Amino acid sequence: MRYNKNKIYEQAEKAIKENNLFFIEDIIAWLPISKPTFYEYFPIDSYEINNLKELLDINKTKTKSAIRAKLFKGEKAAELLALYRLICTPEEHRLLNQQYVESKNTVEFKGDPFKQIRDNANLDDTND
Repeated sequence: MRYNKNKIYEQAEKAIKENNLFFIEDIIAWLPISKPTFYEYFPIDSYEINNLKELLDINKTKTKSAIRAKLFKGEKAAELLALYRLICTPEEHRLLNQQYVESKNTVEFKGDPFKQIRDNANLDDTND
């Protein structure tokens, strides 16, 4: 069955705008065609696919902006930290993610450190 390419394109635009879609896969799920047919009608570098990607990017930007606004109004430390991580400089991000790990060696070896291992394995120093 052959579909009307212009009608499919209009349906794709409408689905993006009305359902706040973010990905090409989302568009295809809303259309009455298969993925191969979608890419047959709208090849990767086509004008139509680039327009659809721009609409998806607009949705992503609006959603990210709304989330950041909610985080900004939040009073919980986790929300504020999440927002800070989104807007901080690379150096600040590195410092936020830096972990301080202190390692202390509390085992003190005296004499032959492998003696205990051999003793535990019931081995002696000779090769029989």
